[in-house]
Amino acid sequence: MARLRRKACVALFLFTLFIFGTMMGLRTLKPSDGFSDLSPGFELLPMRGGKMDRRSASRDATASAGQTLPVGSKEVRPNSGSGGTVFYDVHIFYYTWYGNPHIDGKYIHWDHILVPHWDPKIASSYPRGRHMPPEDIGSSFYPELNAYSSRDPDVLESHMEQIGASAAGVLILSWYPPGLADDNGEPVEDLVPAVLDAAYRHKLKVAFHIQPYRGRNDQTVHDNIKYIIDRYGDHGAFYKFSSSTGKSLPLFYIYDSYLTPPDSWSEFLTPTGAHSVRGSAYDSIFIALIVEERHKHDILTGGFDGMYTYFASNGFSFGSSHHNWKSIKAFCDGNNLLFVPSVGPGYIDTSIRPWNNHNTRNRVNGRYYETALQAALRVRPEVVTVTSFNEWHEGTQIERATPKKTATRVYLDYHPHQPGHYLQLTRRWAEQYNKEKEQWLV
Repeated sequence: MARLRRKACVALFLFTLFIFGTMMGLRTLKPSDGFSDLSPGFELLPMRGGKMDRRSASRDATASAGQTLPVGSKEVRPNSGSGGTVFYDVHIFYYTWYGNPHIDGKYIHWDHILVPHWDPKIASSYPRGRHMPPEDIGSSFYPELNAYSSRDPDVLESHMEQIGASAAGVLILSWYPPGLADDNGEPVEDLVPAVLDAAYRHKLKVAFHIQPYRGRNDQTVHDNIKYIIDRYGDHGAFYKFSSSTGKSLPLFYIYDSYLTPPDSWSEFLTPTGAHSVRGSAYDSIFIALIVEERHKHDILTGGFDGMYTYFASNGFSFGSSHHNWKSIKAFCDGNNLLFVPSVGPGYIDTSIRPWNNHNTRNRVNGRYYETALQAALRVRPEVVTVTSFNEWHEGTQIERATPKKTATRVYLDYHPHQPGHYLQLTRRWAEQYNKEKEQWLV
């Protein structure tokens, strides 16, 4: 009898443990309320405080690598391997900051530091130092291409093939001015021509994601836009957003736009500004980052053309919370702005911010990603962005990952699915998005 009781207790314990684990996994599918106390890359920075019809028009066109190509919402590419149709209203964030000894003489970014918490008392409870590639990298997942270099032509080719397989038609290239880089990287602006050429070979387009750098303001960004358009604007892979008015303009994403006051942005982005870009040869579509709710009004005052949410952690910020997208979209519609929601497959950055476990979002075998994609489709956006193709530090990548176990680490992977699972999910939803979009526009 006692033995039966023990067996019953063990069975009850295991069942309770299963239910608890299931509930913890499903918790990641729900939006959490309010604004989290942390934003990756945002926690160390202080918060400071002529429009055109931006409805896109479908257009199929081709161009040589040296021609400007106005783009619409989709383009058909030959079925080769994992290729197929790519959609220019699905954009994906892309990073070229990785390096390894074979190509670059050393590891870059894979050896990311363990970022200390800003509160010394909390920081003292967590390890310091940096990662030691190739066995120990600054990511909770491990890439199928290993700790690669972004300068490796074979890697670049593979990346374009994978992005094409996902059906995303525009890669959003993280960009710093010549000679500048993030705190953990090195300058890579000289790599832009290779990215454009590789994208062109795969019928992809390239938009630019202007990153924050020391001294960035409205005037320096104006100079950056001139530099990019003068240098790359005639390339066949340079992305331009087509409106129903017939205009075709470059599109730029401005990360951490809130760091510059709206009054300063208005000098650049409104028709009456002191150094206005409007109506000039450098006029473009400028998309700002919305983190807090008040940023809606700052973005409007600053003269931006729209807003995006970037972060793949649902509930982490006002902008990244799915339940806020309906109200943000209504605000944008009422002010002739584009709303560009950002969706991601999950989030985990504890390999570089070990104290940030509360912002982790479990992938739940793809269900978290599908929940985000469903939320985006519900607000009927003109453009959807995917965070990200290869931001491995924050675990938002859809790039192919591989199972890996070392003497000191066990990396996450996409099991029970194959390495290309998130590329396939993205394609399926991109096709669904464009199928539904055709009905919205009827």
